[in-house]
Amino acid sequence: MPVPGDPAAWITEGVRPVPRNIYGATKVAAEDLCELVHRDHGLPVLILRTSRFFPEGDDRDDVRAAYEDLNLKVNELLYRRVDLEDVVSVHRLAIDRAPELGFGRYIISATTPFEPADCAELRADAAAVVRRRVPGYEEVYARRGWRMFDSIERVYDSALAREQLGWVPRHDFAAAIDALAAGEDPRSELARAVGAKGYHAVSTGPYTVRD
Repeated sequence: MPVPGDPAAWITEGVRPVPRNIYGATKVAAEDLCELVHRDHGLPVLILRTSRFFPEGDDRDDVRAAYEDLNLKVNELLYRRVDLEDVVSVHRLAIDRAPELGFGRYIISATTPFEPADCAELRADAAAVVRRRVPGYEEVYARRGWRMFDSIERVYDSALAREQLGWVPRHDFAAAIDALAAGEDPRSELARAVGAKGYHAVSTGPYTVRD
């Protein structure tokens, strides 16, 4: 778990996941099994670790209460969200490139405007870093009564997927700000068309949780 005062973690494919629950443990196990099949049988396998792209509300009661839903999701484009259209495009690229690449793990997240050197300040004053990296966002947020997170504790870097798969994600935080400034929906047409498919309804929100 992150310690208050520590810099934000810069997450690349070289960072080994540390599961916090059965969900995380099964994901890591599945990746290892896929690698084993590739190694033993030569089956081309590319693992795409997608950031959040679901339209459902956040699973944390306090966060849902503190932020308008779209405000929260646009904030997340900075470091741990990706638009559905970009998820589809990278899967198509992965299918084409898998025979050549053989095996690989890739973080699939909107292109972050941050750099590793921003990590310390992101934990202490995220808004200041966003102001520097994406000038003009504050005016757009102010018109909507939105807020930036006080602190960001980790950033997912999708540079390897962009480099090796030739992926060019269209939807990031800056693009969302431009769309909002023009009075447009920052989500892709595909994301809007697909919408929410639903989770099990429980008292703590739209997710199934264990007591």
